[in-house]
Amino acid sequence: MDVELLSRIQFSFTISFHYIYPPLSIGLGLVMVMMEGMYLKTKNPIYEKMTRFYTKIFSLIFGIGVATGIVMEFEFGTNWATYSKYVGDVFGSALAAEGIFAFALESGFLGVLLFGWNKVSARMHFFSTVMVTLGSMFSAIWIVVANSWQQTPTGFKVVGQGLRARAEITDFWAMALNPSSLERILHVWLGAFISGSFLVLSISAYYILKNRYVDFSRRTFRLALLVATFSCVSQFFSGHQSAGIVAKYQPTKLAAMEGHYPAMAPADLYLFGYVDAYKEQVKGLKIPGGLSFLLHQDFSHPVKGLQAFPREDRPGAPNLVFQTYHLMLIIGVFMIFLTLYSYFLLWKGVFFDKPWLLQIFVWSVLLPQLANQAGWFTAETGRQPWVVYGLLRTSDALSQSVKAHQVLFSLIMFTLVYTLLFVLFIYLLHKKIQHGPYSRGDIDHSPLHKSMGTQILK
Repeated sequence: MDVELLSRIQFSFTISFHYIYPPLSIGLGLVMVMMEGMYLKTKNPIYEKMTRFYTKIFSLIFGIGVATGIVMEFEFGTNWATYSKYVGDVFGSALAAEGIFAFALESGFLGVLLFGWNKVSARMHFFSTVMVTLGSMFSAIWIVVANSWQQTPTGFKVVGQGLRARAEITDFWAMALNPSSLERILHVWLGAFISGSFLVLSISAYYILKNRYVDFSRRTFRLALLVATFSCVSQFFSGHQSAGIVAKYQPTKLAAMEGHYPAMAPADLYLFGYVDAYKEQVKGLKIPGGLSFLLHQDFSHPVKGLQAFPREDRPGAPNLVFQTYHLMLIIGVFMIFLTLYSYFLLWKGVFFDKPWLLQIFVWSVLLPQLANQAGWFTAETGRQPWVVYGLLRTSDALSQSVKAHQVLFSLIMFTLVYTLLFVLFIYLLHKKIQHGPYSRGDIDHSPLHKSMGTQILK
């Protein structure tokens, strides 16, 4: 196999696996802040129990996330040495900012969050929970800034030529606030809030269906559904803004996302379909002129398509870009309807009488993960053949000394190790959920047990 293809597969595999965990930790951190805030406000011990329980799950997610993220930094040097040299100044600045402003903040207060119960005041512990959550959000900022610069590079100049060429920052804030960074940061944050809140919704729905910790789970469900509903609806508008930026700065990516081939013609909006790259056409269900209307509020406004660009400058897998983009959209729309409908039923007081809906929420934890992965695949495969859009091609970014068999061997090893890590994660997560929020000797606050009198869990 080709060394470029193998290197791309290896990096996409490792980063996709790693990206399961940061969104969960960011989103779960926000829900934990709300839980502990409710405890400070009401002094109801059930909210303290919520925070303690989900802190254990947070620590598991955080630990696996850190372990799986280290590998990618080494891959930059082993597989993508030319790329590392080219973007070293940009990534170095962004990653240094992450370490100073984000990781130090997050890790500094993590110990208080995990081990500070009964050792610091309730307000100090709440402050540490807020700081850990903010630290994880700040960390996402600088990673997204570095990636956004690859999509819409600004604030730099290129020095050197050929393999010695590199991008040198001339304006740090122009680099950090490049045209796509702010919208993409918000989009990533909202995706993380959805991931974390749906994890809590899934666990809560499971407990309610099993008639365990009923009062506890109904309260956590309400809190998480509030976050999920707000985030899902907000993500719809954030996605629209992001698409507008892609249309302005990365027209080839937008054309691939919607399978739009004519060089300059009104663009249809496909609900689903299939891109035939050989015939340069799309078959599927569409709204004629829909994309033109979304971009320009005019169904007949022409939009630049893939045929307006040389073949070597187009994404190499337009159907993959098209399918991942539409998968993200379909899941996103489904989650909007699911959360709004559920919130309406909750307001009517009949939600918990519908076990079929609770069963959907048990499995819904997978939906944000699929949407997040599909969104990143759209962004990164749609940027091809460029690793830095318009400046450095992916084929030129490879390490010159790495051979295909070396990449293949390391890919196999990573697959085995990451599979073991994932199995371990699922096992430990399942064990914590089965154990539940109450230890032996704790009192269950559910109405079921209240009706039986004060009862110790068995």
